[in-house]
Amino acid sequence: MVWDHEAEEPQLSDWFNPKKRPDVKTTTDWFAPIIWEGTYNRQVLEKYYKRRNITIGLAVFATGKFVDQYLQQFIQSANKHFMSGYNVIFYILMDDFSKLPPIELGALRTFKLCIVFRRHEWKDLNYIYMRNLHMYVLEHIQHEADFLFSMTVNQIFRSDFGVEALGKSVAQLHGWWYFGHAKNFPYERSPNSAAFIPFGEGDFYYRGAIFGGTPYEVLAFIEEYKKGVQNDARRGFKSTYERYLNKYLFINKPTKLLSPEYNWDPNFRPPPQIKRVKIECQSKSI
Repeated sequence: MVWDHEAEEPQLSDWFNPKKRPDVKTTTDWFAPIIWEGTYNRQVLEKYYKRRNITIGLAVFATGKFVDQYLQQFIQSANKHFMSGYNVIFYILMDDFSKLPPIELGALRTFKLCIVFRRHEWKDLNYIYMRNLHMYVLEHIQHEADFLFSMTVNQIFRSDFGVEALGKSVAQLHGWWYFGHAKNFPYERSPNSAAFIPFGEGDFYYRGAIFGGTPYEVLAFIEEYKKGVQNDARRGFKSTYERYLNKYLFINKPTKLLSPEYNWDPNFRPPPQIKRVKIECQSKSI
């Protein structure tokens, strides 16, 4: 990685114009931008990031039937639309490399296979994935990538997912719940759980299918997630990955939020606020 310290980071106002989308919420209460189509000037960001010669990692977990159903489509569509024109490393976490489908990548794109280790007491697939991702980030990803996204494999990139999505801590707004009422958010409501968020609290409901930021921030989340799962297990309690993520992001506010345009369920007709779908999710996530 080559860092150009001469390149000054653009101010938010240089590339982000929330007034362009008066139909939606474009800034959080803590002044983080919510990225919608029309609000950003990618050219300003391109000028900055091209000079920094950044590398972006995209980690995906594919095991069992998810390999056959989704992996090839995920990688092929990401190859076309994810961070086009930048160095990208796809980190594919698998438990059986012999199932890897043929993968053809364009210029500046490479992939690395990471074997998934399991222990018999680990039952939850998300927990297995996060334990393994944590290990690989510590081992080598943090030295190879400036930014890292973790995504579920049951998604198809439909249009450009570019540098406007980069940030220290990047969260994905859940399409369904963005348009719902906060009082109905499916947070963990049991006070016994580490994922607990009381009624009347919380900012947004975030989708677990996409999370990103600097490798350091991704590590920080995984460490809290692991701690929460282990503490709950000791008390005979279990919550979901998405609820632990929501608790983490409630306490540690994300610096950038992706609108539901970045992850939309094609089973639902997009409302007028959804101008351009970046990613379609294909069914229930793992």
